[in-house]
This record gives sequence, structure tokens and C-alpha cells, in this order.
Amino acid sequence: MKMRRFVSMLLTGVMALSIAGCGSTTAPATTDAGTDTNATAAATEAPAETTDTATATTDSGEQIDLTMWCIATESDSNRHAYEAAIADMQAAHPEVNFTWEAFENQSYKTKIKAAVSANELPDIFFTWSCAFLGDFVDAGKVYCLDDAYQNYKDELPEVMLGNTTYNGKHYGVPTTMNIVGLFANMDLLKEAGYDEIPGTYDEFIACCDALKAKGIIPFGCAGKETWCVTEYLESVIEKSAGADTLNDIFLGRASWNNQDVADAVDTFQALVTNGYFDPSGIGLTNDEVKNNFMAGKYAFYMNGTWNCADFAANEEFFPKVRVSEFPVINADKAKLGQLIGGPSDTLAVSASSPNAEKAADYAFELGKLICHYGYLDGCGLPAWTPYGDTSSVNELTQAVSEICSKADTYVLFGDTAMNADSANTYLSYVDQVYGCLLDGKQFIEGLAKDIQ
Repeated sequence: MKMRRFVSMLLTGVMALSIAGCGSTTAPATTDAGTDTNATAAATEAPAETTDTATATTDSGEQIDLTMWCIATESDSNRHAYEAAIADMQAAHPEVNFTWEAFENQSYKTKIKAAVSANELPDIFFTWSCAFLGDFVDAGKVYCLDDAYQNYKDELPEVMLGNTTYNGKHYGVPTTMNIVGLFANMDLLKEAGYDEIPGTYDEFIACCDALKAKGIIPFGCAGKETWCVTEYLESVIEKSAGADTLNDIFLGRASWNNQDVADAVDTFQALVTNGYFDPSGIGLTNDEVKNNFMAGKYAFYMNGTWNCADFAANEEFFPKVRVSEFPVINADKAKLGQLIGGPSDTLAVSASSPNAEKAADYAFELGKLICHYGYLDGCGLPAWTPYGDTSSVNELTQAVSEICSKADTYVLFGDTAMNADSANTYLSYVDQVYGCLLDGKQFIEGLAKDIQ
């Protein structure tokens, strides 16, 4: 019931604050078909997952083949949601031979950009919203979904399409939405004398010092995957400079050359230099860091709330974990309820698909099912209106819904909100900050020069 009240509130206005100005105008006309500088060199593609239906025909006697690429690998939290949704689609649409492939997150970014450039996209493909999808729309590679959307608008409120709308036209099917959460191992916090996650920044720093005194590492962060570093850095900037400032910078409406941002970067770097982060984390992947967190190596883990599903599935760890939002650092500029995240995970249809009209309907139906199963699994909050029995949603996801019910503003993840070239430049600078090669002043001046 709490989640249903949240969804009602979400759909009547809160999300309108988060998506204004992201997808409502044309994204910068830049298409990067080269190598993603943040791609993991050793990343490999997952084997093709094939779901071929029994031979059947449409009313016209035609068998239809549809293909899809996504990032729901075996280790991805959304894997079950995709498998369950595809199974339902197979049963409902025997006239469609559907094949799909899943790829690791970072390698996928390189693959999808190359496919856009070579005009070799599958019929349906996973994408992130805002500028990431906007680049493909500007290149004329994405099928407009306006006509197909008319059949689903009663179940998918248009407010949820803001991040995938360009020049007033819809190009994406959102599935779930997520925010960055501050996850805490309460058993470790109790060892340091804390029964709750600290609510103010001063208390938070005192807690980190108390953890260190007990020989407990406060934070784990995957330096091998720069997007994981941004989960920390962007939260610190938002709670220092304010959500509007960060959002305007990400969307190119303001310069990076902002002293509040420089101060926030120095604040983040102080957390690193003060020994609050696992020093070995710079060489670890996100899966390794998350497993270390669940194993009790770190007290805190800042990452997307899609992790609620994996935490809930770990019977030994789940009773220990709690979630909160990062505390306010500068109350003159920021406040609680300003969150990093929003609707981003999206399905899109290739403009070159020989069955684009059918693929559009298929993408909407599939997206609705992925949202449904992902919500039940605790992999995110629903972009679609929930249906059926949702009483099984885990307590951690319900706690996230309570945080979101009080939200004031959402700022979409920086490497998604920006166009591809700017995102790659930004991630390169983030890497250097985490490695203590740049300070706040160098960060803002360098990005102001290289992006704007």
C-alpha cells in the first residue's frame, strides 16, 4: 500500500520536476560511434539468448522475426525480469520469432554506438534516456513511437516519457526508474556505536571516523567502472551545490566553472584522502565491490537502488542492510529530497527495422512486463502503473519508495544526461579525481574548457 500511494504521488507531479528540460528539447546533434573511453577492455559479450517460438503465422500468413539487444546478463539484477517478460511474450505472440542477446554494461555502450554508425541495429534495443538516446534520434536511427503509444497511454503516463521525448515526439519505452541510494550494513555501524544511518553530514563524518577506529572501511567503490565513482561524486555535488545547479551543468545550460562544484569535488576527494574508501577499490569491478559489501568488508555502499533485488535475495545479508539518501552538505544550496536518478532504462526501436511497426507494439508490451517483474523483484520503481498483487515487494524497495515520495528534484545520472562526447570527457575527469590527480579547481576549469 505504501508503494501504491507513492506511485500515485509520483505520477501527479513529482516526476515532472525531475525530467523537465532533459528530453523535452533536441539533444545535441553528436553521434559518437567510436570507443567508449570508460569501456572495460576485458569485457566480453554474453552468449546469445534465443527464444524462438513454435512456427506460427499472422492473419496474413506471415511469420515475423524480431531481434533485441540489452544488458540483462546473467549477473544483472534485471535478468529474471527480462526472462519472465520474454516468456510471457512468447506465449502471447506465437507469430513472432524473437531472439535476444545480452551484453555487459560498458561493452554495450561501445557496441550500440558502433551499430548506430554502421546502421546495424537490432529491431529493439536497450538504451539509456536523455542525450544517450538523443544522439541516436538526431542521427535518424530511431523509430518514432507516437502512434504505438496511443494504445498504452492509459497504463504509461506521459510524464514518464519526458526523458525520451525529443521535439515533442516519443522515441523510447521506459521500464523501471532508480535513484542512487546510500546502503548501510547496520551490523558494522552498531560496532561503531550507531543504531541509525547518520542524518547530517557532520554526524556522517563522525561515523566514518568511528568506523575507521574500529578497523572498518567506511566505503567501497569500483574504480574500474567509472560510473560507480559518479554515484558518490554526483551525490556530493548535488548535496553541496544544489540539484538545479548540477542539472543545468549536465544539460549544458550552465558552465562547469562553478566554485560550489569545485568545493564539492574537494569534499569528495577529502573522503578519499582521509582513508574512508577501500584503497584496493580503484582496481575492482562493481560486482567485486558489491560482493565485498555483502560480505561485511564495507559499512557503506553508494549505488543504484536496483541493488535492492540482490540484497533481498541474500538471506544472511538482507536483515543487516538499510538504505537512505546522502546527507546535505551545504544547507544554503541543497536540501533533502534532491536525488540522483529518475527514469532512464529504456527500450527503443530501430528506424531501419523491416518490421518497425510491429516491433514498436512489441517493445511497449515487453517494456510493461519487464517493469512489472522488475518491480516485484525489487529491481526498481515502476514507470508503468503497477498492476496485480504487489504485496511481495521487498522492504528495502519499499524504503526507497518512501525516500522518493518525499523527493523534490531528480537529476539524471551525468553520463546519461550529457551527449556521448561530453560524457566520455566527464568520466575521464572523474577518474582523475578519484585517483587524486586533479583537485576541484582543475576539475571545473578543465571541464569548462573541454566541454563548453
